[in-house]
Amino acid sequence: MNKPNTPDAAAAPALPKAPVTLQMVAELAGVSPSTVSRILNGTAVVSGAKRQAVLEATKTLGFVPNPLARGLAGGKTFSIGVVTQAIDSPFYGAALRGIEDELDPMGYSPLFMSAHWNPTAEARCLELLQARRVDGIVVLMPRLSDSALLHCAQSLPVVVTGRELRGDRLYSLNFDNFAGAFRATEHLLALGHRHIAFITGDEEHPDAAERHQGYRAALQAAGVPYDPRLVVPGMYHELSGLDAVNRLIAHGSPFTAIFAANDQMAAGAALGLYQHGLRVPDDVSLVGFDDLPNSVYSSPPLSTIHQPAYELGRLAAASVLQLIAGTQPTAQLPRPELLVRASSSVARTL
Repeated sequence: MNKPNTPDAAAAPALPKAPVTLQMVAELAGVSPSTVSRILNGTAVVSGAKRQAVLEATKTLGFVPNPLARGLAGGKTFSIGVVTQAIDSPFYGAALRGIEDELDPMGYSPLFMSAHWNPTAEARCLELLQARRVDGIVVLMPRLSDSALLHCAQSLPVVVTGRELRGDRLYSLNFDNFAGAFRATEHLLALGHRHIAFITGDEEHPDAAERHQGYRAALQAAGVPYDPRLVVPGMYHELSGLDAVNRLIAHGSPFTAIFAANDQMAAGAALGLYQHGLRVPDDVSLVGFDDLPNSVYSSPPLSTIHQPAYELGRLAAASVLQLIAGTQPTAQLPRPELLVRASSSVARTL
């Protein structure tokens, strides 16, 4: 005879699992507990294979380090401050994902703040992050002066991107924007274009100025005169690319190609050309810069310079962890790569 289904007969709730310990991770990885601890807090100098074994063991066992206990033991918060320019930007979004993916296995958490290309806001972000006692700071494409960044590095390790800068407890990662812009312009010149419009970025920012210099240098190398009427300002977002095309067409100077200083402005430029009845690339060739994920899905797919935003974030995070551990980073970004797609073709006759 079956027992009635009463609360007394209900199955007892499952007991919570015993917590995963550092010792358990060490045994699975085949290392000592102290090695596990040093790998997780970023102070270990070990082989890549041993580090990978520990990270895989933590994942297999579901080991979650206790940041409070670790902080009390080592005087750390296991948090990294990250100052970005626009969290909603597709470029910065990819970089932030790289930072997260690099920090997470090491038990660090990022604290993101957005400065919107405002040096005063950047300075405020740095103050707030230091007040939060972060262990290090990553600043993506700062507008602050070199001296301000070096001053911050007197208090804690700092990694900056988008410029060349060295100092005690400060490391920089810079992409060769000049070479990338040179290659983009050179590509259009090789297709027979001689009237190449250029949509700049904000030239108060070093990367935008370097891309303008690369454009000019490629024209000079090809013996093509620089025409300031074909250079229009942009602000690295889609609307500024659209406005730039409207200004170019209103001015009346002929052009057969456009090089936009980033893919977002190239997208806006493509819309502007469409609104004026011009086809890409039949009437106007178009080249961007950054190789954002959606650029390959534009119509037509966009020729562009590949800038590894995700890798930039990952290397920046790895570098700040090395500075925290007292070692000198050596990371370098790859050289610019031209990706030729369907948006650029042989020049039409003016």
